[in-house]
Amino acid sequence: MVADLYRGRLAEDGKTAGLRARPPLSVGFILADNFTLSAFSLFIDFLRLAADEGDRSRRILCRWTVMSSRQTPARASCGVQINRDSGFLDPRNFDYIVVVGGLLHAGPQIDDETNAYLAAAARDGVTLVGLCTGGFILCRAGLMKGRRVCVSWYCYQDFLSEFPDHRVIADRMFFVDGNRITCSGGAGTADLASFLIERHLGRAIAQKARHILLLDRVRAGSEAQPHPPAADEVVGDERVRRALLLMEQHVADPLPIADLADRLSISPRQLERLFQSVMGVRPAQHYRLLRLRYARWLLDHTDLSITEIALDSGFADCAHFSRKFKALHGFTPTDARNRERVPPPEELPSTLAMDQSAPLRQPAPPDAHLAAMRIFE
Repeated sequence: MVADLYRGRLAEDGKTAGLRARPPLSVGFILADNFTLSAFSLFIDFLRLAADEGDRSRRILCRWTVMSSRQTPARASCGVQINRDSGFLDPRNFDYIVVVGGLLHAGPQIDDETNAYLAAAARDGVTLVGLCTGGFILCRAGLMKGRRVCVSWYCYQDFLSEFPDHRVIADRMFFVDGNRITCSGGAGTADLASFLIERHLGRAIAQKARHILLLDRVRAGSEAQPHPPAADEVVGDERVRRALLLMEQHVADPLPIADLADRLSISPRQLERLFQSVMGVRPAQHYRLLRLRYARWLLDHTDLSITEIALDSGFADCAHFSRKFKALHGFTPTDARNRERVPPPEELPSTLAMDQSAPLRQPAPPDAHLAAMRIFE
C-alpha cells in the first residue's frame, strides 16, 4: 500500500491536492529544443507508475514538473509538443533536475535564462541529470568540470570534438558522479529511472513499475551499451569524422560513397583522397571493414542467425558475407559462432573490453586495426 502519509485528498480529476510540499521523490524537467521524446517519456512513465498503486497515475510518492523559460510548448525532434507546467521554480524543491537533450546540430538547445537556472541549481547542490545529449548541455553550461560524462556511442565522436578536455564514458548505460548524473539515453533512460526510484522509494516500487512496462530486468549503470561502437580511432579531419559517423549510422543500409560525399558537400574524388591521406585506405574499404567488425560482434554477443547477421551488417547475401568475413579473419562466420564466446564485459580486463570483437584464439590479420572499435576511457 502507498503510505497514507503522502496520500492527501484526491480531487475528482484524479490529481492530488493537499499533499505535502515535498514527496519522497521530486523531479523537475527541462526539455531542450528538439529533445528526444523517448528519453523524456520513459523517465516520466517510470515516475508515474512509481507514484501510485497500480496504474492510477496519482502523484503521491513522486512529483514531476516540466519547467521552461518560455510559455510556448517544447518541440521534440519528432514534432510532438509538450506544454510546460510552470516557469522555473526554486531548484531546492527538487531532488533532481533532469535536462533532456536531443538533436545536436539543429541550433541552440536552451536559452540564457535556462543556463542561469541550471547554474543556480548547481550552486544549491541539487543533483543535475543529463539524459541523451543532456550531458552536452551541462558541459556547455560549464557544470561538468572535473566530472565524468556518459554519452551514447553514437555521439562519442561529437563529444570529443566539442569537449576534448572532458572525461567521457561511452560504453555504459549511465554514470553517477556525485551530484551529476549522465545517461546515454535510449532504453538506458528506463534503467536510470528505475535506479533512482529504488534509491528513494525502494526496490519493490521500482520493480512494480518495471513489470507494468514489461521490462524483464533492470540493468546496472555499469552495463555495456548494447550496440557495439564500430568507428576507428579519433581523427583530426572534420570531414572524415563526419563520414565515419555516417558510416556508423548506416551499417545495415550502407550509403554509396557518392552519397557520403554529397552529404559532406565534397566530391567523391575529394572523399577518396581524404580517406587515403587520413585513414590510409579508401572509404569503401574502411566501410566494409567496419561492417565486418560489427558482424563479428554480433556473432560473439547475440543469438542471431548468420543470415540475420549478414543482413544487419549490410551484406546482400550470406555467401558474400562469408567470403569477406573469412578474408578478414581467416575463418568463417560458422567457425566464429562455434568458438568460445567472450565473457561478459565486467569479467574482462579493461584493455580487452575496449575491443570486444578481437579474435579469441588467434591474432588479427595485419590490417584488422583499420576496423577497430572506438577507444573508450
